[in-house]
Amino acid sequence: MTVRLSSRRILVDGEPALVMSGEVHYFRLAAKDWPDRLDRLMEAGCTAVSSYMPWLVHELPDGRADLTGRTSEQRDLTGFLDLAAERGLLVIARPGPFVMAELKNEGIPYRVYDEHPHVHPTSWDGAPAPTRTIDYLAPDFLGEVARWYAAIMPVLAERLVTRGGPVAAVQLDNEIGMLSWISNSPDLTEVTLADLERWSGGRWSARDVRNPSLAFQHDLGRHNRSRYARYIAFLREEAEKHGVRDVPFLINLHGTSDGRGRTYPIGISQLYQGVRGQSQLTSGSDHYLGDLTVTNVADLYVGNAFMAAVHDADQPLTSLEFEAGGGDYGEDLSRQVPPSAVELKTRLCLAQGNRLINYYLFAGGFNPPLDLPVADGNSRIAFTGERHGFAAPVSPEGAVGPPYEALRAVVTAARGVAPLLADMDEEHDGLALAFVPDHYLTEYAYPGDRERAEVVADLERFRGMGARDVPARALLLAGFSFPAVDVQEGTLDPARALVLASASTLAAEVQERVAAFVLGGGRLLLAGVLPHRDVDGTRCTVLADALGLSAGPLVNGTPDHFPSVRAEGEPEVRVGVMQHLSHGGGSHGDGSHAGGEVIVRDVATGEAAGVEVRAGAGQAIVLTCDYPCHLPFWTGLLARLGVRPRHTHDAPQPGIVVTSTADASGRRLLHLLNLAPFPQSLVVRRDGVALFDGRRIDLPARSGLMLPEGVGAIVWATCEPVGTYALRRRGRGDAAAVESDGEVSAEGATVTRDGSRWLLTWPDDPAAAGRTVRVLQK
Repeated sequence: MTVRLSSRRILVDGEPALVMSGEVHYFRLAAKDWPDRLDRLMEAGCTAVSSYMPWLVHELPDGRADLTGRTSEQRDLTGFLDLAAERGLLVIARPGPFVMAELKNEGIPYRVYDEHPHVHPTSWDGAPAPTRTIDYLAPDFLGEVARWYAAIMPVLAERLVTRGGPVAAVQLDNEIGMLSWISNSPDLTEVTLADLERWSGGRWSARDVRNPSLAFQHDLGRHNRSRYARYIAFLREEAEKHGVRDVPFLINLHGTSDGRGRTYPIGISQLYQGVRGQSQLTSGSDHYLGDLTVTNVADLYVGNAFMAAVHDADQPLTSLEFEAGGGDYGEDLSRQVPPSAVELKTRLCLAQGNRLINYYLFAGGFNPPLDLPVADGNSRIAFTGERHGFAAPVSPEGAVGPPYEALRAVVTAARGVAPLLADMDEEHDGLALAFVPDHYLTEYAYPGDRERAEVVADLERFRGMGARDVPARALLLAGFSFPAVDVQEGTLDPARALVLASASTLAAEVQERVAAFVLGGGRLLLAGVLPHRDVDGTRCTVLADALGLSAGPLVNGTPDHFPSVRAEGEPEVRVGVMQHLSHGGGSHGDGSHAGGEVIVRDVATGEAAGVEVRAGAGQAIVLTCDYPCHLPFWTGLLARLGVRPRHTHDAPQPGIVVTSTADASGRRLLHLLNLAPFPQSLVVRRDGVALFDGRRIDLPARSGLMLPEGVGAIVWATCEPVGTYALRRRGRGDAAAVESDGEVSAEGATVTRDGSRWLLTWPDDPAAAGRTVRVLQK
């Protein structure tokens, strides 16, 4: 078997494939339980199993590695891999060296720290890093990693799919850079600072750490990107040295927090230089968003879009830790995630072109004792106590919990259209959301540096999805489907309007690129703040000057002041922040601007907080207030730029996400999600034309559908396809149109003919929900 990455697809033996996987930790289970957990995984419809392979677990006290179970059955990695192979499951191997997974030392053996204490880095003001991180490029650490890879990689190499085994992909390390980010503790050892001096061509040295400037702190993040890229390259070289070749390598991207993805692009920013352009390597998401609602649906959608924006033409989207459990990770019953969450998140990711989804954690287990007991309170391999994965769909004891059935249902739905999903791409409207990687270089800030804290706070407030996340959320819930574009290095396509959620800081080079885009005929919606400074804090108004605009200071709401604005034809609304704009041509007595049109005004002063201007051959709308998520207002702004959503609907309440995927032959799936906690009924239109002959689609609360259009003989259907000429009934509103010269029939359906098309309708019957019916042709 061959597994390759090509044209943003995963090719298995040359054919596009959809890989659905679940994480099972063999080292946390007795060997007698492995068959049961793998069987449950297959019963859920998964075709692959993933597992960490912890260095901490497999290394013995004498420094040798046991990977065959000679000292403990929970170390029998070869036995687990062979068992997966017997069941025809592919394996996604995750050998670290870091694995996290609640393991002590993040999965690094105690010996490494004991024998090489200097690899644990110092940070600001010489303080030791507060986490169990390690300087990734410390020579002694790399030597130890090479030793670990020399032990485990030959085992994986012998069992690669290219040799008839199950190992289809290998993840290189885990959440690289995460520990130093979350603790604001960059590696500032003598070795790393010397490397920084070389990297910067002598611009920075150790003396700059004592009083770090804005420019230094920004470049510190850029330097770490380089270091992480070199570390990834080292790991790959070591893996290939020991025979792991000709299968994809994977890097997972971290960054979600507190059920949100607003910080997720920090992980993308940290690691994209080590991924982009690397043959047969791609990145995968690692997200913990809990439930999926209107609050965070844009987080997931934009996170996927930002990942795709830094991938090359071959690198597909994947998800390597796709949250699947009930959410009670602390066993304190402070959180319960409804089973519908795993369905909604899966459907959205599949609609955006995810080719591999690994449900984490699929099955719980137990933490065995350490070989060398440590007086830390439990002397086990992990800090969660004896049980681990207690929120997983399959409990440590093997009991099936509520998430399991939801997971099985959505995987079954995905498998039913897997040949389509594996070779389809999302269709987009005529806009793109701007991704500025350097807006997420905020993981490091010198403690007590007020100027740096203000810059970071401003970036966090306005970047990415925009103030209060409203711009991205409004676009998605208004029916737009959109990619993202890396405005630092990517191509700015004049055929797509650019939506830029901008902060006060925007690098001069980026301002120049965006300005040239507009002046050359591009269309821009800038929401947030008119940029006025470079990354080093110096004044920079290149973009503002190109647009002929200037801006005043931010006006923030307070307990005693309530900034309010009014758009033409809209009611007055309160905003949390605004910035007054003026045009270079000056104001006229009627309040309009020379060369521009005011579209939003401060109700107290009449000054502009939103303008439309012509600049060069292009057009820009600049909105400098956090306008609420009024969907007609935002669709109106895009309409002024000539962009309208292809898909519209008449659902009575917000909460619908609609997009479509299509392949080269024109086969299409329409993806519908109802995020609302109540049912909705809607007619969907594409470019103003009603789909499905105008039939209403009833979407229960918190549910989704993938509806076929032009798939084989099926012209359309209001229920999901299950393979060729088979549909899974919903029990309500089931209908299909079939193109056939011969007679068509289906169990329980009323059939009428209109030329070469046959219309099949089924009576409403809740008991029929989930039943598969075949469309027969004579």
